[in-house]
Amino acid sequence: MVRAADRAKRPARTSVWLEGKAPRGGAARGGQPSSLDRDRITEVTVRLLDAEGLAKFSMRRLAAELNVTAMSVYWYVDTKDDLLELALDAVFGELELPDPDSPPGEDWRDQLRGIASGYRNLLVRHPWVSPLVGTFLNIGPNSVAFSRTVQRVIRKTGLPTHRLTGAISAVFQFVYGFGTIEGHFMLRCAEAGMSLDEYFQEAMSSIKQAPELDDVLQESTEIMEARGGTTVAEMYERDFHFALDLVISGIEAMVLREG
Repeated sequence: MVRAADRAKRPARTSVWLEGKAPRGGAARGGQPSSLDRDRITEVTVRLLDAEGLAKFSMRRLAAELNVTAMSVYWYVDTKDDLLELALDAVFGELELPDPDSPPGEDWRDQLRGIASGYRNLLVRHPWVSPLVGTFLNIGPNSVAFSRTVQRVIRKTGLPTHRLTGAISAVFQFVYGFGTIEGHFMLRCAEAGMSLDEYFQEAMSSIKQAPELDDVLQESTEIMEARGGTTVAEMYERDFHFALDLVISGIEAMVLREG
């Protein structure tokens, strides 16, 4: 159990967006390199995280990439966590969000499919995002725009207000899980120097060497063949869109039931 004294020594961290630190440090000041600013630091951070992953990222590595000293970076951000939070919000800015105030004729199902697909692609494109989503409050401007759009689109479903958070969870926790697994699988393949299909075939060959798994393998093979798709990418696509349709159908059914 955490004692009060320990909490006082290590107060809970809130957010770079709440601590007055995010707006600071635009153009270079006080003799800092003129080529350095917070936007550039964040941009290079995202690039490094994409290329090398979260585990290998450090302020020293970032400074080397920027060709500056580590102390120069700390002039713009106070901590590594602040920078990761800024990077997380920056990639949320890649999402193309529908206009939540579009005319009533705009189908909420199509809007929801678009947002969900974009979020999945974000998680696959940036595998480091998924662990950080659960680390920070995610109240930067891009994250807030995403959340606000999701809420407004879900409101269009016709569900009563007290059911909206459950519907949001059903859709986006599913997308989070799917995109996280897909993204990390692609990362494993890249680290092994294999394509998705090569890695999958090698994994299946390894499983065939375990006789105790014959029943499971046979049943899984039958299910995958029935699903269709000749590549791993096609399998992911078919599974994702059908699963998303199942969730949307569930929302439609609940709208009728709540009546």
